Amino acid sequence: MSRKSKKRRVRDVLVALLMGIAPLIAALGLTGISATTASAASLTEVTNFGRNPGNLRMYVYKPDSAPARPAVVVAVHYCTGTGPAFYSNTEFARLADQYGFIVVYPDANVSGQCFDVSSPQALKHDGGSDPTSIASMVRYTLQNMNADPGRVYVTGASSGAMTTNVMLGAYPDLFKAGAAFMGVPFGCFATTDGSGWNSDCATGKITKTPQEWGDLVRNAYPGYTGPRPRMQLWHGTEDEALYYANFGEEIKQWTNVLGVSQTPVFTDSPQSNWTRTRYGSTGSQAPVEANSFQGVGHSLPESGMAARAITFFGLDGSGGTTTGPIHAIGSGKCLDVPGFSQMNGTQTQIWDCNGQTNQTWTSTSTKQLTVYGGAKCLDAAGTAAGAKVVLWDCNGGTNQQWDIDSNGTITGVQSGLCLDVTGASTASGATVGLWDCNGGSNQQWRLG
Repeated sequence: MSRKSKKRRVRDVLVALLMGIAPLIAALGLTGISATTASAASLTEVTNFGRNPGNLRMYVYKPDSAPARPAVVVAVHYCTGTGPAFYSNTEFARLADQYGFIVVYPDANVSGQCFDVSSPQALKHDGGSDPTSIASMVRYTLQNMNADPGRVYVTGASSGAMTTNVMLGAYPDLFKAGAAFMGVPFGCFATTDGSGWNSDCATGKITKTPQEWGDLVRNAYPGYTGPRPRMQLWHGTEDEALYYANFGEEIKQWTNVLGVSQTPVFTDSPQSNWTRTRYGSTGSQAPVEANSFQGVGHSLPESGMAARAITFFGLDGSGGTTTGPIHAIGSGKCLDVPGFSQMNGTQTQIWDCNGQTNQTWTSTSTKQLTVYGGAKCLDAAGTAAGAKVVLWDCNGGTNQQWDIDSNGTITGVQSGLCLDVTGASTASGATVGLWDCNGGSNQQWRLG
């Protein structure tokens, strides 16, 4: 049997299971104003976008407000949905009008309209099937629409949320963050018998250790050593299609992948039935954010939730913009983590600028300077002149908050001291610490 016919059979099963739920998603969860009422721009189908083993269709919405170098959000529909329906019935296009990013809408283009998140091909980097087709869409958009490769994100509902997990796992080189509404962990839906449905996963019977879940992600792209994308998770406690237990397994997986504690550093309740936890950082662009809804079934996102995903991506102006290297003016070198270490307590230094992940820093809305895609923070190990400035798990403390000053200095919020190249050295390997602010060139920095 051909892959296409197998795919059609599998998706018919999925449709039978989810058909009664999809109308709830369309009517209750995926509400929003069609972008056609807000802009002269319109949804456009793109053909011949590159390698397409999944035989998907590609639709793009590029608002009139898009800047010269726009960000990209890939928005993936649920089973029985389509790209155009997800465009019309979600809020992403209206938000694109507001903030100027491009939205790419993949379309499953087969009976059942579900995406492959089960086959061995789908769970490997450039292995084939639907995820490879979506990666081709991203690459096409970057090459042909002058989009910003440093600001590419993915989101989706149900089958689209499962796809979001797969894309972040198999293509960490393409995406900076994702938002999964009612999904399952990367690899949870894997099958070996040609079926695309995994009942044990759907019903929450598959549990693994954080390390085991993390290894599934890491093994999807052997040899990859770059930063990992951040993840925002959404789930209702009464989800009858993809059981709530999957939410906890996703948290285990992505905290492990991003190297942060499973213990949240921030917990609040934006509304009475909503519990929000953040891991690795307290800010709105934390490495992992998890949103749980008491008594809610398979009917997310509800109105307003897409905007919170855009905030998590940092596309609403609230922060999270990657500024790239931090240049030490006195030496012409860059703030560097030695040996690509992610070990807490690693002493930072200056080194020849090389554009690698250990020199790529993000200035967040909560005054943190993060590295490795938000997995670690620049941390002051003391408050006295001479204190080391090191790498550490993000924890929201004032010793991890930095003011980027107009005079070129970077000062610690806790100490008021300046980020300083020790001894005014200009040599690669010179350590970086805190010192009384003195206006010297060894305390002058430029972000980006």
